Amino acid sequence: MNLLNRMGLKSEWSSGIFGCGNECSTCCITYFCPCVTFGRIAEIVDEGKSCCTYCGLMLFGLQWLYSCFYRQKLRAKYNLPDKPCCDCGVHFFCDSCALCQEHAELKERGLDPAKGKLGIQPANAPPKMRQFLLFDQLIKPN
Repeated sequence: MNLLNRMGLKSEWSSGIFGCGNECSTCCITYFCPCVTFGRIAEIVDEGKSCCTYCGLMLFGLQWLYSCFYRQKLRAKYNLPDKPCCDCGVHFFCDSCALCQEHAELKERGLDPAKGKLGIQPANAPPKMRQFLLFDQLIKPN
């Protein structure tokens, strides 16, 4: 649980609901194949677990029913407000935009949704330190 959650403070979304054009590749993938973006989000929100229910519900145009629950989980995890309306309303009226917003939020928080459960590790982790020999150590006889 993060500090904002413990203090009961709300944080804000890093982008607006219609900010889906900010990252063209995510926008295109989400528009043509929303199950890919949803799967990436769900795998991080559920910390490595995923499910094919979303794809099945897409066949009947009901994917928003499932994705709104993941928006609720994401909001609870990061203490985000339910803007611009309730989670199911956002996904019913703007499913693709909501998925892009959630994807952008995870990236903004240092996670990499494209890597799935491997993306749970912070994307900007410090590099491993290498040991270098000094020039003096190379030419100095033992």
